[in-house]
Amino acid sequence: MSAAATSADEETPWRRLHPRMLLVHPLHEFVRALPLLVATLVVGVSTGEGGLWSLVASAGAVLLGPLRWYTTQYRITPKQVQLRRGLVQRQVTAVPRERVRSIDVTAHLLHRMLGLARVEIGTGSNERGAEGRLKLDALRAADADRVRAELFRTDMDGPRARELAAFQPAWLRYAPLNVGGPVLLGLLAVLLNEVHLEPWDSAPAHALADQLRGAHPWTGVLEAVLVAVVCTTTASTLFYAVMFGNFRLSRLPDGALQTAHGLLTTRTVTVEERRIRGVEIGETLPVRALGGARCVAVTTGLRPGRGGGTLLVPSAPVAEVRRLAGEALGDAGPVECALTPHPRKALRRRIVRAVTVGVAVAALFAAAVRWSSLPVWPWPAVAVVLPVAVLVAFDAYRSLGHAQAGPYLVGRSGVLVRRRWALSRQGVVGLRLRRSFFQRRAGLVTFIATTAAGRRRYTLPDLDVAEAVRIAREVTPGLLDPFLTPAAAATGAVGDEALPHARSARSGTRSAGEG
Repeated sequence: MSAAATSADEETPWRRLHPRMLLVHPLHEFVRALPLLVATLVVGVSTGEGGLWSLVASAGAVLLGPLRWYTTQYRITPKQVQLRRGLVQRQVTAVPRERVRSIDVTAHLLHRMLGLARVEIGTGSNERGAEGRLKLDALRAADADRVRAELFRTDMDGPRARELAAFQPAWLRYAPLNVGGPVLLGLLAVLLNEVHLEPWDSAPAHALADQLRGAHPWTGVLEAVLVAVVCTTTASTLFYAVMFGNFRLSRLPDGALQTAHGLLTTRTVTVEERRIRGVEIGETLPVRALGGARCVAVTTGLRPGRGGGTLLVPSAPVAEVRRLAGEALGDAGPVECALTPHPRKALRRRIVRAVTVGVAVAALFAAAVRWSSLPVWPWPAVAVVLPVAVLVAFDAYRSLGHAQAGPYLVGRSGVLVRRRWALSRQGVVGLRLRRSFFQRRAGLVTFIATTAAGRRRYTLPDLDVAEAVRIAREVTPGLLDPFLTPAAAATGAVGDEALPHARSARSGTRSAGEG
């Protein structure tokens, strides 16, 4: 760093968090200190001074808020983002501005009541640690916008963002098919158990259990299924509406994509488009049945679902999702192109696995009936396992596909969650060809492209060997040649014998091998 830049950094003044954070942090500190409060209460009860000890511990937890406000400062210099905190042990974290991957602005209900917001600056390094995400909790909402504009060098009075998509009430039809409802019900069950409220120990629950054990169990089964469907549908719809209500996807004038969503807790995430290396369209089996999907951006240094805020659009009609995926890439080709199917040997492998699972389930159930008091009436349900498993195998094979569309490698696979991804060749940092014992017998191979973005690994399972090598040569020319037999590398004619017999091999930051 030059002397002039260093001088400019030193002259940049430090800023404090907003004083209104003192009304937010006591509650946060109280929740964080809850285990300590419980411990002090136990100690106090044993000494006869439980109230005094609890009061002292609560006061300590509340006083940590002002202490954090007094000792936390930040500044944005021409070259770095710096965060300084600590009283006895001063800690300064400095991140180069070019390492900034995203700006995540979140406002919980209490934040919104006070006009505050929490800013998290994602750097893509050690996502779970302090070095990976600088947190400023809390700033005034307007100051949070200024921080985003300052880091992305945006003129707040310049051109306004262009809206690409907004929440539509019709999207709610996909809400009951998401996993948020069951998760919410599970948390509610844990909470009820903690306060000693057990709905499963009520009279209706006992009556339902008696029906299941009685002479006509199917009535009880239908009632249980109906109750489960109503509860999960209500919880899932509520969860989806609260999480993704007021959703908006916009393109900012400074070359960034911004998503905003949430009814109670609002979240705004900004990601530079130059960091985007591809997209991933996910379709869970129920949502796919209704023609829906969701999309995330494959972004350098950020993983979907791990604080990166890479969601581009929640569950919505698949046509709308594909349109927005094409907008994110600037090219609809990788999203709309036809895919090349995988060899029929891949179908045979899936059918064999399905039959094995079906036979194993039937054998286990027969053993349970023989050696325990398990009733015989579920046999019809067990009998449909095998045909259903075979249908799933055919669907798994139909989901397989790959293509190369311009600078993008495209792949698709999965059944319960079918994912279609498009990954830029520039984002590929490594290759791996992996073969199991059964794949070697079938002449197939699994192609794995590694990257510093998104899930880090994107897989094309059960490819023909020659096709896998061809893709590797086109994606990263020359990388695989040292790992082929000399004849295959010289002539370009690739067969099953052309792959190396070593378990793995590496070259620089990229690798290719067989395992």
